[in-house]
Amino acid sequence: MSAPNVEKHEFQAEIKQLLDIVIHSLYTEKEIFVRELISNGSDALEKLRHVKLTEKNIFDKDLDLEVKISTDDTANTITIQDFGIGMTKDELVKSLGTIAHSGSKQFLEALKQGGEKNENLIGQFGVGFYSAFMVAKEVKVYSRSWKEDEAGHVWTSSGAGEYEIEEVEGQRRGTKIVVFLKDDDKQFASDSTIKEIVKRYSSFVQFPIKLNGDVVNTIDALWLRSKSEIKDEEYTEFYKFQANAWDEPRYRLHFSADAPLAINALLFVPQENPERAGLGRIDPGVSLYCRKVLIDSKPDELLPEWMRFAKGVVDCEDLPLNISRETMQDKSLLQKLGKVVTKRFLKFLAEEAKKRPEQYQEFFDKFGFFIKEGVAIDFNYKDELSKLLYFESSTLEKGKRTSLVDYVSRMKEDQKEIYYILGQNREAIESGPYLEGFKARGVEVLFLYEAVDEYVMSNLSEYEENKLVSADQGDLKLDDAPEPNEEGSLSEDESKGLCSWLKETIGDRVKEVKVSTRLVDSPSMALSPDAMSSQMRRMMRQMGQDSGMPNEVLFEVNPRHSLMINLNRQRESNPDLAKLIALQAFDNSLIAAGLLEDPREMVTRTYEILSQASEKM
Repeated sequence: MSAPNVEKHEFQAEIKQLLDIVIHSLYTEKEIFVRELISNGSDALEKLRHVKLTEKNIFDKDLDLEVKISTDDTANTITIQDFGIGMTKDELVKSLGTIAHSGSKQFLEALKQGGEKNENLIGQFGVGFYSAFMVAKEVKVYSRSWKEDEAGHVWTSSGAGEYEIEEVEGQRRGTKIVVFLKDDDKQFASDSTIKEIVKRYSSFVQFPIKLNGDVVNTIDALWLRSKSEIKDEEYTEFYKFQANAWDEPRYRLHFSADAPLAINALLFVPQENPERAGLGRIDPGVSLYCRKVLIDSKPDELLPEWMRFAKGVVDCEDLPLNISRETMQDKSLLQKLGKVVTKRFLKFLAEEAKKRPEQYQEFFDKFGFFIKEGVAIDFNYKDELSKLLYFESSTLEKGKRTSLVDYVSRMKEDQKEIYYILGQNREAIESGPYLEGFKARGVEVLFLYEAVDEYVMSNLSEYEENKLVSADQGDLKLDDAPEPNEEGSLSEDESKGLCSWLKETIGDRVKEVKVSTRLVDSPSMALSPDAMSSQMRRMMRQMGQDSGMPNEVLFEVNPRHSLMINLNRQRESNPDLAKLIALQAFDNSLIAAGLLEDPREMVTRTYEILSQASEKM
């Protein structure tokens, strides 16, 4: 039988419905109840701090403002206690038995009416509290108000539809929640389990959290402090904690904003890129908080995919969370938040590139792939990201890089294109035929070494109204081409005749043969007739990928080269040898362009040419 002073109450109908939802479907992880109860305790402490500003007669003034957690794996209980504002008997009924009366809701409304805003309040007491019933067979709530003339009470329920309230003696100010765990949830009576949960979700609650007497939230919420007050060592300690890292951060960005949202953010760039080391695709590294309480450690929709290398925290007090505080109600607001943070991060990188170019180049060497990925797939930030691209160039020494901004500043007066070429390395590009015409005209060409660069340039298309053009593109035209009838060169008629003969000799494998305006030192070159560059085809072939080799290619010859001059003469005097040389020159050009599919015929022909040459020795 119940004691004489025990009162039994039925839950309000809405509370019964809420309890059913909470227990069976509201939260995705049971451990969330620890976060919710700690948040409620933090709310209560913050409310007391506010009351102390206006009230003098506070009960139990000597109590510290802290949250205490104790676990008992013998009794299978977890107890969470705060020495905050506490509740009267009526407040217990309203807060825990009626959904319309939420302690935090009432307090927030009171602050708004008074023209104040307390950004340290988190959660909605009376809602998150019910998450305890996911793991509890019974919950007891001991509470006593800050008002000295109010008695202490205990609220007890199994969550089955009713609760009891009884007056208790010796209760101190604040609230103590004792959760009697179900048999299937005994792990939450483990000290180590609760410590891990607290560190994951509640590390930055502003009040001390003591677990069995030891403070567990030892890292401060640096993002809410003024930058001028924070030492470098504190930033490093926070980075190591947040990113689970051992190194020091390469970059850090700490900023706050009031409009369009109230945001506090602290972002870091690590020293190393795990994806570059072959450790697989990394998860998003910037956690989403609302007033220092973790909402999502890996929010997929907060920041763009290419920013997954960044680590840190974004805290927004304006987030309209759903009832479980696990997801956003308004995804458009989340996108707006992400846009603000992303733009600030891009601005920061641009400033670093300008102020400290050598350090930025080191960053780009490690993390440039992410910038390129963004240019290739993210239309929203393509323009800003393109300014952060850096490449080697034909006008700079090896190892030095330039941006598209600087390239444009060096362009010739009548130049309308930004030229680039893809190759395995600088030596391979400079030894090939495709750069000759540009060097002769003093036109700068960007050197690209990664397969992704081709997609980046194709997607970018143009920069500041200057078209991006591959230097080995088939239909490329350069101004001021050398005249073919200069001394030591085939005449115009001879060149036309040689091209016609080559087209007939090579046959269907070639689409067109013409005099080159680009070649200076090389005898010939092959060009792909479609959009994919020759170098890209070669790189794809070396990676074992099917690049869809064209059946026909463009073949350009240098009428000033001795090979072409001699070939033109040989096609009359020794047509059999001339045919072999023509086919060999064509296949050599295909190899350089990455367009030769089967070299066996070429190898056989090489031996035949060598055999004929040896007969004349």
